Amino acid sequence: MEIRYMKKAILVVSFGTSYHDTREKTIHAVEDKIKAAFEGYDFFRAFTSNMIINKLKKRDGIEIDNPIQAMDRLYEMGYEEVVIQTLHIICGHEYVKLKNQIAEYKDKFKSIKFGRPLLFGIEDYKETVEAVKEVTDEMDSTVVLMGHGTDHESHSAYPAIEYYFRDMGADVYVGTVEGYPEIDSVVKRLKERDVKKVHLMPLMLVAGDHAQNDMAGDEEDSWKTIIESKGIETEVHLKGLGEIEKIQQKFVQHALEAEEV
Repeated sequence: MEIRYMKKAILVVSFGTSYHDTREKTIHAVEDKIKAAFEGYDFFRAFTSNMIINKLKKRDGIEIDNPIQAMDRLYEMGYEEVVIQTLHIICGHEYVKLKNQIAEYKDKFKSIKFGRPLLFGIEDYKETVEAVKEVTDEMDSTVVLMGHGTDHESHSAYPAIEYYFRDMGADVYVGTVEGYPEIDSVVKRLKERDVKKVHLMPLMLVAGDHAQNDMAGDEEDSWKTIIESKGIETEVHLKGLGEIEKIQQKFVQHALEAEEV
């Protein structure tokens, strides 16, 4: 009797980045670890940012699917079981949109499983803080982490993770580019404590455009410039969360624990 094997795929979805160096160190590094954990699964990649997809195609000749294109491709290729792992940080707009897009394909596959983002349950916050602390504990002064931020109801993730840092004895402040706490709020608290120096690091998967420009740029509205204008020395660390091995392993774990859509 002929044994028929189910055709299986693992699809890793991230916002994406047009910065090659950080993409290799973060997105590709996480993808490689997930690939290794899913023996017998064919690997596929998708970005949620059409702007980045278009830029990479035009500038570098690199073609990357968005999630809908990727799911259509998997269906046309005859895959029956698909595991989707998001590399998003919080349960914000991008995550919810992706989850809804994937749900539309529920009847086209025998099995679709979806993995949660980095910060989902209480244990995720604890383990993420422990992983980042191994990096920040080596720094000689206060650390300011730049998150993306959101107007989604999940915005509370940012003050929540700062509270966890504080609870674990880390001198860390969390601000966001597009949400709360804003940089002005962070600077106000730094001045109240008379902090003389801070280390700046992204609380994002990649050290991409926000980290390179909004955080570390020389423009007058960059975090580095704003903080230094208040008489506080800055030291920049262009290291995305995706470079931290324990963060990479958390995404692997979330993929392995993915639940049916």
